[in-house]
Amino acid sequence: MPAMRLALIAHDHKKDAMVALAAEFADFLQRCELIATGTTGGRLRDELGLSRVHCVLSGPLGGDLQIGARLAVGELDGVIFLRDPMTPQPHEPDINALVRACDVHDVPCATNVSGARLMLAAWAAKMG
Repeated sequence: MPAMRLALIAHDHKKDAMVALAAEFADFLQRCELIATGTTGGRLRDELGLSRVHCVLSGPLGGDLQIGARLAVGELDGVIFLRDPMTPQPHEPDINALVRACDVHDVPCATNVSGARLMLAAWAAKMG
C-alpha cells in the first residue's frame, strides 16, 4: 500500500496542539508523505523529527491555497486543519475554500483534535 498523503495545518493558537497530536501518532506519520504550511511544518520537523514534511507558504501568504490545489488534483488523502474558531483570520476566504474543496472532492478533513485523533487512529490501524 502506498504511503498516505496528508496535509497538516494549524492556526497559531493551535500549533502546540498539532505538535502534541503528531507526537502521539509519530510512528504512523513517519510513514506518510506530509505537506504542511510553513511554521507548522517546521515545528513538526524540528521538534518531532518528522523527515517527510514538505512545507509550503504560511496560510496568510497562500499556503492554504497551495494545499487546496494539490487536494483538487487528487494529491492528498486527508487534511488535518486545526482551526482557531475564536480568533479572526485575515485569510478566512482561503480557509473556507480549502475546507470546501475537501467536501467537493470527498477528502476526509478534521478541524479539531478529537476528529483528527479519530482519523489518524483509523488510518494507522488500516496501515498496520
